[in-house]
Amino acid sequence: MAYVSRDDPEGADKLRHLFSPEHADQQIRQAIQFCWMALPEDRRSVDEVEKQIRRLVDRALRDLREDADAFGLGGGS
Repeated sequence: MAYVSRDDPEGADKLRHLFSPEHADQQIRQAIQFCWMALPEDRRSVDEVEKQIRRLVDRALRDLREDADAFGLGGGS
């Protein structure tokens, strides 16, 4: 397990390298598998998984924008 001190001025950059695009890709693929398994057997299809994954991602991004605006973090709109 990697450790990055919050006092390290390069900490954010170190974390950025730790959580690379490959890490995000792996997490997305795992979410797709979980979605497949969670669907009732009679609704399991690639089209249905795509529909549900897009719905969840759209909701998560909408919430991220709302939270950024609410907390004054910028980048929301």
